[in-house]
Amino acid sequence: MTLSPTPRSTVRRNSRRARTDRAELYALLDEALICHLGVLIDGAPVVLPTGYGRIDDVLYLHGSVAARSLAAAAELPVSVAVTLVDGVVYARSSFHCSMNYRSSVLHGAARRVTDPDEVLRGLAALTDHLAPGTWAHARTPTRKEIAATTVLALDLAEASVKMRSGPPADDAEDVEAGTAWAGVLPVRTVWGAPEPCPLLPDETPVPPHVLDRVR
Repeated sequence: MTLSPTPRSTVRRNSRRARTDRAELYALLDEALICHLGVLIDGAPVVLPTGYGRIDDVLYLHGSVAARSLAAAAELPVSVAVTLVDGVVYARSSFHCSMNYRSSVLHGAARRVTDPDEVLRGLAALTDHLAPGTWAHARTPTRKEIAATTVLALDLAEASVKMRSGPPADDAEDVEAGTAWAGVLPVRTVWGAPEPCPLLPDETPVPPHVLDRVR
């Protein structure tokens, strides 16, 4: 259950913040909702925000078959970054202002999924990662919809995890001077009350799998 760093996944800057427990990678991926996919298109780097889903050690991404980004990513090296911001760190000096965060960078060759069963598993993972319980509750994709969708799989074998927590790391002379406020302003994501689609019949109840997200 440990990460096995490679030369490109080894954390060098502030290496004390690196994590090697694979369980921390899973926890980060399972909590975040958005990743950033880095690919090369016509020799130029392109970074795209997108949703994802995880099954064990495989990350699934998807998009339209017409998307150049996914076509460019298939069978080629890509990088995926995931970040959660837990707080803004106010320091006594601007140099030491920072963020408390959890982040991961993944490397690998993205594989285009062609097996029909794996396509459905990947799409289910993507759907239920974003909106748990929806795959079983809503209509599943039609053949036409699946044919219009590209699903990519990225192995999680090569990954780095880096985290920061705690107060600012001010210089001793700034602490002694005591002229500026220092501390952490926490950042939290909260779910609001469900807002029904206006096309729903009146009095349609909010299903339990949606309410569970709010509780």
